[in-house]
Amino acid sequence: MHYTQVMKSLVVAGLVAYSLPGNADDSVHTLVAEKGNVHIEALDQGKGPVIVILPSKGRGANDYDEVARYLAADGFRVIRPEPRGVKGSKAPMDTPTLHDFAADVALVMDKAKIGPSVVVGHAWGSQPARVLAVDRPDLVKGVVLAAASIGKLPEGSSEKPYGRMVEAIKGAGNYSLPEAKRVDYLKEAFFAPGNDPRAWLSGWYDKTHQAQDHARDTTPVELYWSAGNSVPILDLQGQHDAVVIPNILKSMLGDRVEHKTIANAGHAMAPEQPREMAEAIAEFAQRVYAAK
Repeated sequence: MHYTQVMKSLVVAGLVAYSLPGNADDSVHTLVAEKGNVHIEALDQGKGPVIVILPSKGRGANDYDEVARYLAADGFRVIRPEPRGVKGSKAPMDTPTLHDFAADVALVMDKAKIGPSVVVGHAWGSQPARVLAVDRPDLVKGVVLAAASIGKLPEGSSEKPYGRMVEAIKGAGNYSLPEAKRVDYLKEAFFAPGNDPRAWLSGWYDKTHQAQDHARDTTPVELYWSAGNSVPILDLQGQHDAVVIPNILKSMLGDRVEHKTIANAGHAMAPEQPREMAEAIAEFAQRVYAAK
């Protein structure tokens, strides 16, 4: 069989979707949702069951450009809300709670008129993802916690939640520091050994970072850490994540939780292993959407 025929057969079988992200409709549209003094913009691409992606702290939706292309190529519609303070998204920034950030996501999903969806929260983004599952269970069918600190530790643990790599996390996005120092911080907190951290020298939003810290610190973790009581959860961790305390969620929540590790990835994950991240999300989403 000729190479072309082989490739056509593989495409039909769905076996090369992840190696050919350009096969998907690459057009990305901007979705705008407004209510009162809240104006949230989101990137919207692809067709099919919906996957919503929420970015890590102080960063925006473009971190997942490659991940979104892979997911769209595999038959999903991918919606990426920009957090308040990032690009065109605007809303009060002084004293928001996680409920406010979750409501921003709900505003976008309501505007898009989508039903229960798989919501991916990357790092800090896992917090509004879990709050959304509590506040608006009608919008959440499953949750992917990607490189996510749980915020609650098993009984007897002496660690402080959200206590790892605080200096490096803040320093990585501090534009007043020398670039070499920021690269060191990025390597320390975000990227696996050997992976190039320079993609994250840009793309930081300090006011959003501060608002997100305030939201986390003023919203009781007991209200949301488990993403409610019923939705399935994928605990997606990087092999070399220096921030997250690994392998604790399944022991706390049992069969609701599926655990998967991405090789050669750190806390940043998306710029390090976008195809592998997309594959894990897609496999989970397919199972969730197939379930009754």
